[in-house]
Amino acid sequence: MPKKAYLAPYLSSHELKRKYLKSQDSVESRRWHLLWKLSQGWTLKNSAIAVGINYDYGKEILKKYNTLGEEGIKNLKNKKLRHRGGKKPLLTEKQVEKLAERIKSRPTDGGIWTGPKVARWIEKENCVEKVWDQRGWDYLKKLRYSCQSPRPKHKKGDPTEQEEFRQNLPLKVQELKKQYPSHQVDVWFFDEHRVGLKPIIRKVWSPIGERPTAIVSHRYEWLYVYGFVKPLTGETLWYLIPRVNTKWLNLVYEHFARDVELSEKKVLLIEDNAGWHRSQKVKTPEGMTIEYLPAYSPELQPAERLWTLVDEPLVNEYFETIDEIEEVLLNRCNILREMKEEIKNLTYYHWLNFL
Repeated sequence: MPKKAYLAPYLSSHELKRKYLKSQDSVESRRWHLLWKLSQGWTLKNSAIAVGINYDYGKEILKKYNTLGEEGIKNLKNKKLRHRGGKKPLLTEKQVEKLAERIKSRPTDGGIWTGPKVARWIEKENCVEKVWDQRGWDYLKKLRYSCQSPRPKHKKGDPTEQEEFRQNLPLKVQELKKQYPSHQVDVWFFDEHRVGLKPIIRKVWSPIGERPTAIVSHRYEWLYVYGFVKPLTGETLWYLIPRVNTKWLNLVYEHFARDVELSEKKVLLIEDNAGWHRSQKVKTPEGMTIEYLPAYSPELQPAERLWTLVDEPLVNEYFETIDEIEEVLLNRCNILREMKEEIKNLTYYHWLNFL
């Protein structure tokens, strides 16, 4: 059996893993990855192969870490060097810091920051006539900015209630496990999604110079997708229903209980506060416990992230009848049931790691 390399106990295995995952420097990240593998009992040779580095380089990393601790892992080539030769940078380090502060608020026109607007700011800062728009984009990237769409957050959402929900959910799961020690306890999330003859328009890849078109005819006939997801495994269950009300919800619950074999396990089902969810006419199947999300908190609902996947075959397409859409969705939902890994990556939120 190959001899395991000695790893100085500066950091625990969990801390090494965190360093590897959180490092912003690709070189340092790979070095932490190697050390984490070693802390897991891997040999140095196998760790080096897994990380994709040379064995001798791996020995050098380990030696420096054992000698210097965290200092030995630092990427010294990443240190800022004085500018040597060539053209001088457009902005000094102090000006870059000034830009970083400036873009935290809106530009002078009250709009949003773009590469060209940063280039105009540089022109004024340096009193020069012309700075190419691309350089503004370069400096945004240098400041580690990327163009992103904000995550919607409802004004009425209560952050305190949302945090309490995250903290209390593991306790409720634990209570169910104590209550039913001989049963498996699964956590599922449930939501509904409306689709219909009103077209769904989205950006798609297309040849340069050829703008895609989509036939539209706004009609208001709807179909509802009832979606259940188990984030721990990426399992999903789907039901296509013509309405959202207590009658149809009871029918969906009945089929869900059968499909998850509720007689052999217990389920904690988490859903929002829609009126038909909380109606006294709702018949909760035996073995299923329902937990409600805080009001106005769609960001706590992993099932919300399923709908972009559900909509994909409908995007930019024209359908004459709702039956045509139903046929497409039947096929789509069957495909999504097999996409467990992709769905797990979308729905297994960090605060669900207790599952």
